[in-house]
Formats: sequence, structure tokens, C-alpha cells
Amino acid sequence: MTHHTSTSGGAGNPLLADWTAPFGAPPFAAIAPEHFEPAFTAALAEHRTEIESIATNPEPPTFDNSVAALERSGRTLARVASVFYVLAGAHTNDALLALERTLAPRLAAHANAIRTDARLWARLTALGDGAGLGPEQARLLDRYRITFRRSGAGLDAAAKARLAEITQRLATLGTTFSQNVLADEQSFVLLLDEADLAGLSPAAREEARAAAAERGHPGRFAVTLARASVEGFLRAAERRDLREQAFRAWAARGEGGGATDNTAVIAETVRLRAERARLLGYDSFAAFRLEDAMAKTPEAVRDLLERVWRPARARALADRDAMQEMIRQDGSNTPLAAWDWRFYAERLRRARYGIDEDEVRAHLPLDAMIAAAFDVAHRLFGLSFAERHDVPVWHPDVRVWAVTGADGRPLGLFFGDYFARASKRSGAWMTSLRKQERLDGEVLPLIVNVTNFAKPAPGEPALLSFDDARTLFHEFGHALHGLLSDVTYPTLSGTAVATDFVELPSQLYEHWLERPEVLKRFARHARTGAPMPDALIERLARARTFNQGFATVEYVASALVDLDFHALTPEAAAAIDPQAFERDALARIGMPDEIVMRHRPPHFTHVFAGGGYAAAYYSYMWSEVLDADAFAAFEEAGDVFHPETARRLRDHVYAAGNARDPADAYVGFRGRLPEADALLRKRGLADAA
Repeated sequence: MTHHTSTSGGAGNPLLADWTAPFGAPPFAAIAPEHFEPAFTAALAEHRTEIESIATNPEPPTFDNSVAALERSGRTLARVASVFYVLAGAHTNDALLALERTLAPRLAAHANAIRTDARLWARLTALGDGAGLGPEQARLLDRYRITFRRSGAGLDAAAKARLAEITQRLATLGTTFSQNVLADEQSFVLLLDEADLAGLSPAAREEARAAAAERGHPGRFAVTLARASVEGFLRAAERRDLREQAFRAWAARGEGGGATDNTAVIAETVRLRAERARLLGYDSFAAFRLEDAMAKTPEAVRDLLERVWRPARARALADRDAMQEMIRQDGSNTPLAAWDWRFYAERLRRARYGIDEDEVRAHLPLDAMIAAAFDVAHRLFGLSFAERHDVPVWHPDVRVWAVTGADGRPLGLFFGDYFARASKRSGAWMTSLRKQERLDGEVLPLIVNVTNFAKPAPGEPALLSFDDARTLFHEFGHALHGLLSDVTYPTLSGTAVATDFVELPSQLYEHWLERPEVLKRFARHARTGAPMPDALIERLARARTFNQGFATVEYVASALVDLDFHALTPEAAAAIDPQAFERDALARIGMPDEIVMRHRPPHFTHVFAGGGYAAAYYSYMWSEVLDADAFAAFEEAGDVFHPETARRLRDHVYAAGNARDPADAYVGFRGRLPEADALLRKRGLADAA
């Protein structure tokens, strides 16, 4: 295991010193916000020197002196940036937020200067199509050439200069967008008294009490805009006026009309993305983005989304009518509203399947679900997890496990940061403090999962909803993609794959949570330790597709609106009014009034806080076609832990990184491309189609 040590400046700066903690983990306790600016300055200077020596190398271009040399460059920068972005997302403060705003355009300009360097581009093109290279080397060369071409390396000087301006401005806009959403989430708290809590379980009350105490209101109860907090409240609270208040605040994040309003940010982002695509020779940003994805074209994406939309909308409207009838039986003529849906869906689920969310939560303690996720990884891939208390962490809530393979060799570290707090962005994600590679000796990955589960009161167990448990398995599937990575080059490592393929390992992993083999063993009552009753497991299985009309509609609407924003030409984007555009796009598809998009544009961080999922939010559903078809391979084998199927899955998907084209990787595992019908069956929409 090797750990790179920087020799560049900053004596006494812990970010630039040798990291001596176990596994070479960062020394979080020694790192202060003021260390980042000088560390980034030194790391950027070091990287520029490395790039200059590659670009000016008098030797004829070879794979080693050009491509491998680029892979070796920028290691100090990667190291400093990985620590910074873990903190900026999971435990931020005013100093880090201010630094993030100044860093975003600097880092974007730095990366852009490299990817548009005519000297580097000449070296890459001189290497031809990689004839004579090994498969992984040829793939890496191809990825570099695609990245440089799509960054504008082949353009004239004027076009390159404009692209550089756009790239920097987009970086600033993305940071502004995410910080505006974070500010709105931090500033809202719905403070409640005991009398306001009708319908909430004892555990939910304790979580609300703890949330209020954390925000300086001891003795009261708080609903925050963390998804686990607000969704739990919307499901259970009997006070309709309070549900409406919480829902409206949640749905309006980033659209408050003041300093944190994202409307103008969205408009400028859409305009600049369309202009960038035009400069690079594409009709729209969506066409540019999707060319380098499995889907290839906006038309292919729209075909999939529309195929699912019609049956999902029909199912959602049928559920709406059933819930409206419940309201009528309660003696009211009030029309069902968006803030009522989760409340009445919970009642409808209880009526149809006898499932009580509080009973389910009581059987899903966080520790047991972590153990379940680890056990599935052990049964599929032979992995073992040993908790470590000697590894530095960024917050006392963070836990760390050393991961070993079936042969006993270390594979890396896994960090779990599970609880919501004011210093953390909302949502759930996987990232890394270091990626797996072995270009100059084995480098073991340091993989991070961040979630926002409700933190229990002291001494109480943390309980998860079934959706929370699914989120835990989902993010852990991403973590395994990073931990099991087995490639030579950092650019091809782990999750660095096409956006519409990256969700396959995560979404596929969710399937094991629902299996009786897993629930019978790990879903145990937090107080008594009694296993989840067989009857409840059966009812959960029967209810698996309940409310899938709603879930599919709120997701597909988000994906279609994302695609619509990014299908605009520069001319059409120039006059965009994001709020009117959203309304028109939803009217076109017949969005039910009672359902709001899973992510409305003003807080759609996937798409507007940087370009991660821009024109690509469909990826979850594209990957779901893959995951539904992939899990069927285990079912066809008659064993959801079938060793040979698991070996193929590991070799061709989890361990392969981006060393192969995603379609080839999938065929390597499954023997054929996936069938979309598996998705409709999984969501229980096949008959509605």
C-alpha cells in the first residue's frame, strides 16, 4: 500500500504532510479551514509544473510519457480536494462555504486549461487509436481523447477562450445554487409543542425533541427540511395545517424570492450550457451530454421515460381516487392536496396491507441494517468488516470499518456518516477520500457514505423507515463499487463510469434488503430483539409496489423536466423563465395536481449544483432497467447469493470500474443486453401498461 506525500510548500500544513494514521487516512483533528487555501495554492502550482513537463517533453509521445504521466500528475491536488469536498458536504461552516465559492471557478479554470492544452492534445492524437496497447491502456487513451475533445481541445483560440469563461462561470453558479439550498434548509425549522404532535409515534417525537434541542430550543419539538424529518412528519401528523406549512417550505427551497432564490441561477446555467454545447458542435446540451452515455441520444431517454410515465400516472390517479374516497368517508369534501398524499397513502397502505410504519421502523434499527448490508457483501463477495476506533474522522458521529477480501487481504476503509445535522447538506451520497489504483503500487480506497437519518435522543436506538433502509443499501452499493474496484489507472477507478451505468451497482444492491433471507435475520425489534414477524415480512413483500404510481410520477416528472431544460437551443434558452418553463413542461405531460416533482428545479441539486446529473437525472431509471434485469439473473439461478452469478457480477460490474464500455460490461455479466419489461414488472406497472 503506497501513500503519496507532497513535497510542495506549506511546511507544517497537515494537508501537505505525510499522513501517518492507519491506512494513510487524513488527520482530520489537525486540519483547520485556514489550511486549505495554502494547500490548494501549493497543489495547483505543483500540478501545473507536472503538466508543463509533460507538454514540453522533447521525446516523441508514448503511452507512458503522455497518458500514464497525466495519470500520475495532480495527486496532491486530488488529495487536498477530496478532504475539502467531504467537509464541504458533510460538516461545513462559514469559512469552508466562503472558500468553496472562491475555489469553484479556480479549480474549473485549472482543469479546463489542462483539457484544452493544444500541446497535450497533439500528444494524445499522435498516439493513434491505441493499437498495440493492452485493453485497459487502450480504454484509458480513448477516455482521455474523448474528454479532451468534449472539453474543446480541438477548437480555435476564440472558441476556447469563450469555453473557459463559460466553464468558470458555471462552476460559480453551481456552488451558489447548492449554498442557496443549504441556507434555506438551515434557516427553516417548524417548532412545535406537545399539542401539535398528534399522530407521531414516541420514537418520532423523541427525534423531533432531539432536533429542537440541537437547534437551541430545548423542551420543544422541531421538524426540519432533512428528508427523513419532513417526510416522516408528512406521513404521520394529523394536523393538516402543520403538514401544509412543512410541505410548502420543503417544496419552495431555493425559491424564496430573496438572496437565496435560485431562479436567476437556473436561467443563466441553462443558457450557458446550451451555448457550450453549440460551441462544441451539438444542437443542445442534452445531445452533448448523452452522446457519452449508454443512452446515446435524448430520444432514447424520452422513449424510456414516456413508456413508464403513462402506466405510472394511471396508477397514481387510481390511488388518488382511493385516498379522496377515504377523505369523503371521514366526512370531508376537502380535495386531496400534495401535503396530504403521504398521510393518506400511509392510511391506505395500512388498510390494504395491514402495515404500520411505526411497527416497521421498530424492526429496522440502524445498527442492524448496517450489519445486514455488510452481511450481504460477505455472502456475495466474501468481504469482512471490522470497526476501527483509531482512524481520524471529521465528526464524532462518523464510524469507520476496515474492509478485507475473502483472501484476508485489506481492501480499504469504509466511513459511515449517518445522521442529519445542521452542518451537513441534505440527501445521501457516496464519495471517496482516496480512489483505488495500482499505477505505482497498490493504493487502497477510502470510501465514504453520507446519509441524513434522524438522530435519536441520547440512549435511544436510531430507527429507520423502510425507505431509509433502502437508502442505506443503495449508498452502500455505491461504496462497494469503490471498494471492490480492481483497476490500474485512477481515471478508470470505481464509480468513474457513465452516469446511466453508475446507479446499477447501487440500485441492484437494494434488492437484497427486501429478501426474507435478510429480513428474518437482521430485522429485529429494537427493544425486544424479536425478529420481524413472518406475517409482516409477507405483508411488506405484498406491499412492495404500493404507491409506485406516486413514486414513479414524482421521479419521471423530474427527469423529463431536466431533459426539457437541456434540450433547448441557445436561442430558446436565451429567453427562459424557469418558473413558467416548469409549469408548461408539467402541463404538457399531465402532471397530477396532487403530486409535486421529487426535486423541483429551484432545489434540484443533482442537476444545477454542478453538472453531475444535468440532462442525466433519467439515469436512475435507465439503471433500474439494468438492475431489475440483473437481479433476475440470481432469481433464475435459484439462489439470490448464487456464487457463480456473484462472481460474474463482481468481475464485470463492481470491480471493473470504467475499464470497459458499460454495454460490454453488462453483457459480460448477463450474456445479453437488458430487457426493459423487467422494470415495469419490478414497479408493479406491467398490468397498468
